[in-house]
Amino acid sequence: MKKQFAFLIPVFILVLFVASSCGKEDDPIVVKTKTQLLSQGTWKFKSATFAGSDVSSSIQSCQRDNILAFVSTGTGSADEGLTKCNMSDPQTNPFAWNFQSGETILFISTTLFTGGSSTFDLITLTETELVVSQGITVGPGPTRLIVVTFIH
Repeated sequence: MKKQFAFLIPVFILVLFVASSCGKEDDPIVVKTKTQLLSQGTWKFKSATFAGSDVSSSIQSCQRDNILAFVSTGTGSADEGLTKCNMSDPQTNPFAWNFQSGETILFISTTLFTGGSSTFDLITLTETELVVSQGITVGPGPTRLIVVTFIH
């Protein structure tokens, strides 16, 4: 009897091991490209900082409410949102975009902020957040490196 019991324990452990390994395979992890992340939805301004301090109020409200849409083919549009900086401007402005320098720079064929340029250094791009930096010149003062965050 003891021999049969001693034989059943390893068999029972083997059956448990096999049964637990027969479960559903884990879904493979899908890593999205930067193009996929950028073009999966519209982006809205969240904040702007300079040297760690919030300077969002320095960005014109007519630019803070803009909505950006990037299409994976390298085109996009900037919707003026509720307020326009110039009432004669169209509600939506098309633009071209691409990644440069090994996808570390985002080029947009239009300027998004007064005193800014068409290129942004890419800091972070996730499913829900786009963080870029850009030198912006306000008035006669020096160019300042502003970090801008957009969200879905």
